[in-house]
This record gives sequence, C-alpha cells and structure tokens, in this order.
Amino acid sequence: MSTRALLADAEAVLTDAGVESARVDAELLMAHVTGVPRSLLITAARLNDLQRRSFLELVDARARRVPLQHLTGSAAFRFVDLEVGSGVFVPRPETEVLTGWAVEEATRNADPRVVDLCTGSGAIALAIVHEVPGAHVHAVELDEPAFGWAQRNLSGTGVDLRLGDAAEAFGDLDGQVDVVVSNPPYIPLDAWESVAPEVRDHDPALALWSGEDGLDAVRMIEATAWRLLKPGGVVGVEHADAQGESAPAVFSRRWADVRDHVDLAGRPRFVAARKPR
Repeated sequence: MSTRALLADAEAVLTDAGVESARVDAELLMAHVTGVPRSLLITAARLNDLQRRSFLELVDARARRVPLQHLTGSAAFRFVDLEVGSGVFVPRPETEVLTGWAVEEATRNADPRVVDLCTGSGAIALAIVHEVPGAHVHAVELDEPAFGWAQRNLSGTGVDLRLGDAAEAFGDLDGQVDVVVSNPPYIPLDAWESVAPEVRDHDPALALWSGEDGLDAVRMIEATAWRLLKPGGVVGVEHADAQGESAPAVFSRRWADVRDHVDLAGRPRFVAARKPR
C-alpha cells in the first residue's frame, strides 16, 4: 500500500472515531514512525513492514482516543518541546496565551522571581526560563507521577522544582515574588460528559476536577499568590471558558486591576490581577 493510501485509510479510521484533526494526527503519527517531516511524507516516506505495523498500531490507539502526545511522547509548547505520557496533563495551546502574559510580566522586572503553581509537566516554567534569561523560576506539583515528568523536562534548567501542595508551597518566598502563574484544575465535578475522552480518560484526575463549581483550585491560587507576591506583583490563572465572570470574581475583593483575558479562539481563558502596593 502506498504512503498516500495509508494516510487516507488512517484519516478515515480516525474520522470515524471522532478525532477532530484526523488528517493532521495521521500525518504526525507517520512522521513519528518514519522520521520524515510531515511536509515530505507523500514524496519521501517509504514505510517498511515494521514501520507499517507500528503506524497502524498507533492509529488504532489514537482511534481509541489515546492522546496523540502520549503516542509520540512529546508536546510542543511555545518555543520548547516537552516529554509527556501517561500520568501527566498534556499542555494545550490555550495555555500558551497565559504563558505569554507571564513572560511579558516577568520581563518588566529586573532579576524577576516567578512561581508556577500546579506545574504538571513543567510547561509554563520551562517556557519562562527559556524566554526570560536570568529569571528565577520556581515550580511545584502535588501529583507524584506528574512531578516525575516535570523533573525530566526541567532537569538542568535551573528551575527550583518542588514536590508538594501549592497551597503551602514556597513559604521561604513569601512577599518576594514578582509573578505567580498557574494552570490549575478547573473542571466542575458534574461536567464529566462534556469532557473529551482524551482528557477525562487519560489526563490525571488531580489536573482536571476542582469542586462543585470548578473554582476550588482558583480560590487556593488566589490565597497562595496573595501570600507570595510583593506589593505590585501580579498573578495569572487559567480557567474554563464558562468561568469568564466567576473566576475574576474570586479576585474582586482585595486585588487591583482584575481583568479577564481571551485565548486565540476569543474565548475567556485566564484572569490576571495585581496585588495593591
């Protein structure tokens, strides 16, 4: 079977399985198996029997809604690549917008100190240390399997990575931090049916669910950021698109410059606020 026919069949299988980006995923899986860039697959990829079997096995797994990134072992995030797999939340493009905000805020400070709460794979922390030379980046993760992935991704970067509860983390930094950033769990417990199978069946529960209204972790981040930040320091927290009013309300009592921000699709995505001077 030709490369073109293999890709067409894989696209059909993934489409039938409800995978939205069926053609792209098929191409990425073939590129992973062959080492040939996506743009050159039709003209340059010639799969041997072992590669063909591996490709078909990966397509079958993707049709069962195993995340693409778990199958390839990596996820692109802004200007870095992360190792990911079972036991860690796969970073999403939506979080790149929040991270860009954190990068901009960090660069406003000389010798900035940044804390990433609920770091998961370490995506935000890795992007910041990569894009803001000289930044002092600290990150914490509660879930041990996810912490292991963060260790892999942040090894050798100088990031201060700790295993523990974000609510109690970094007591030694109280009042010294310029930027707190977090992509915490924010899905309400009753929203199970609305969550994609790739997420609910494969991402760790600790990274997803957050109380009846989905805001338990956001409230925790608000309290922790208040403790950590200098006067004038800023916090940014991702939330669900349905929380464009309820998440900012968590910060309305004692924070200044509370503002919600949209993602690349124009949907409410993260709230930012400043600790008054």
